[in-house]
Amino acid sequence: MQPDSLQDNIAQIAHRFVTARRDATALVEYPGTMPAALAEAYAMQDAAIALTDRPISGWKVGRINPPIEGCDRLAGPIFADQTFVAEATPRAMTVYAGGFAAAEAEFLLRIAATPDASKRSYTLAEATALIDRVCVGIEIASSPFGGINDHGAPVTVSDFGNNNGLVIGPEVTGWDQIDINDWPVELTIDGESTGVAMASDMLDGPFGAARFLFELMAARGIALTAGQWISTGAVSGVHQVAIGAQVAAIFDNRLTVECSIAAQ
Repeated sequence: MQPDSLQDNIAQIAHRFVTARRDATALVEYPGTMPAALAEAYAMQDAAIALTDRPISGWKVGRINPPIEGCDRLAGPIFADQTFVAEATPRAMTVYAGGFAAAEAEFLLRIAATPDASKRSYTLAEATALIDRVCVGIEIASSPFGGINDHGAPVTVSDFGNNNGLVIGPEVTGWDQIDINDWPVELTIDGESTGVAMASDMLDGPFGAARFLFELMAARGIALTAGQWISTGAVSGVHQVAIGAQVAAIFDNRLTVECSIAAQ
């Protein structure tokens, strides 16, 4: 059944994505009329967040390439019950069987203080000043809808930005005295390399992702809080994974974080 109005469509899509995620049910088709613009997609995301009533531990930032509406990044929530500190034995991170599933090597930035809600523009230095910790990590991207990344950024935004978990790996000591943008970053799946890249190839790097998030959330009227994490974007790309895969992200050939992939 097609929704009768824009607001009905927003509510329907939010409800169907939340239900599909809760029940681990794959969606063969997009559950409504696809959003045509980022504002509509973020309204869907907001409605879905309200339905879940789950604490948010952070936000993922991803790239929009090519940019749309003058925007080259997108964001989505990372929930506390899907956020884990890496342990000696790689943790099993869950994805949706029959949906989309990928792993991404990312720099993680922890917010030190609640940003000023009235501040709508940041310099890179101002954004960096709001960070108190940097770690390496793995973002798990997964959606019940297998075509989540095939229809443009608004569709990706509409289902929590395609996030389904975060693994927080080792801390980058002295991060404010070094240039992590030039670190080689590699993701391996079952021991096979997917390639090596650097954050300097990603727009204005991890701290640019933080600047984007601070500005976006001020515009959306969403308060960020101290202690939340920012997963700043896939340094070496978005790599699809199968259930049972073993994943490792290697930063500067010395900091490694690992996980395995399991069904939701």
